[in-house]
Amino acid sequence: MLAHIGYNILQVLFVVCLAPLFEGVLARLKEIVQCKTGPSVLQPYRDLAKLFAKNEIVSSQGSWLFRLAPYVAFTAPVFVTLLIPVLTRYPLFFAFMGDMLGVGFVLALGGFFTALAAVDTANPYGAMGASRTRMVAFLTEPVFLIVFMTISLVAGSTIPYIVQTDWVTPAAAFFQPWHLLLVLAFLLLILAEDGRIPVDSPSGTFELAMIEKSKTLEYSGRGAALMKWAGAMKLLVLMIVFLNVLVTPWGLTESESLGAVLLAAPFVAFKVLLFLLVLVAIESSLSKLRLFRIAEFTSGAFVIAVVAMISRLFTT
Repeated sequence: MLAHIGYNILQVLFVVCLAPLFEGVLARLKEIVQCKTGPSVLQPYRDLAKLFAKNEIVSSQGSWLFRLAPYVAFTAPVFVTLLIPVLTRYPLFFAFMGDMLGVGFVLALGGFFTALAAVDTANPYGAMGASRTRMVAFLTEPVFLIVFMTISLVAGSTIPYIVQTDWVTPAAAFFQPWHLLLVLAFLLLILAEDGRIPVDSPSGTFELAMIEKSKTLEYSGRGAALMKWAGAMKLLVLMIVFLNVLVTPWGLTESESLGAVLLAAPFVAFKVLLFLLVLVAIESSLSKLRLFRIAEFTSGAFVIAVVAMISRLFTT
């Protein structure tokens, strides 16, 4: 039991410590594709250190909710890391504390508090961004439910560790049409949930067009650092769920030795790097959608998920 708790801590450290690095790698790859020099892959760490060193200024309109939201947003992906397979294929100590719906609920809780904090400051841009993020969340939740209902139907369980080992273990299952459609639907879900192109531009600076970033405009110092770090961890957690649960368990260890668990870290990091290349290709090929066309994007993801579920029901 103590070993499993230790491995849980290792998984948390993997997500907490490497999330800014993967964010820096993603930004650097996009700069390379656009033939720009760009910052170092370590720039997110420098940004976090700079923000933590600055004083925090809180709006006179802000309440305790504004101060609490960064900690909730930071804690949510950390807690999810305890529930999902990050480095090991076998369940760890906290694996049965929540199922896949619980994972979605915890991530949504962080976004909910962030949206409330954005409205709490009386900044019109914050309220505008909060309403837009709630609209996107409302449109993506049915996609999330359909995808994981289909996965649970196949695996016979909603626990991420059990799903990861049971539902696509045969290699032939990966190339089934319903599985490929589910992968595509969840990929579109990641783009919408994390505010990536074509739903939102993570590097945009125009307040009227912002969605995700507009919720954190009023934060400075430690609060801004926690929000920035939480966003990087949320993206990494979604990628890990996509890669380790939905796509392939390759690279995860089945051994309970410390060396095997540590050896799994570079393999998982390599899978994440490959997925970052996919994100770079998508964000470099598409442009940001207009606000009211986001519904068409999420509706397409929903239709793909429904077709995948129907296809699986009629597959013998």
